Amino acid sequence: MEILMSVVVGILFSAAVYLMLSKSLLRIIIGTGLLSHGAHLLILTMGGLKKGAAPLLGEHAEVYVDPLPQALILTAIVISFGVTSFFLVLAYRSYQELGTDDMDQLRGNDQYE
Repeated sequence: MEILMSVVVGILFSAAVYLMLSKSLLRIIIGTGLLSHGAHLLILTMGGLKKGAAPLLGEHAEVYVDPLPQALILTAIVISFGVTSFFLVLAYRSYQELGTDDMDQLRGNDQYE
């Protein structure tokens, strides 16, 4: 199962890099979202996909699941949601002001006009 998750992480990373290298601002934002999802899956995979009981003190189970990767992923999801929403508002505002989402035109290169 870890090999399958590693392949999925690689696909997500490669798709994210492809989207982040494009010229459209919306594709760059989607690429950062995919990159964060790939990082979440990577943390989960590196933490180990184990079966076991929840790590509660009252339970007397033989095998416990490590809660640290899950806590890190939950924190990373909240942070990536905030960053993505900020990027979307920034892109919307720049589109309102400049009328384009092309990165070359946003940089001010006049060769495309």
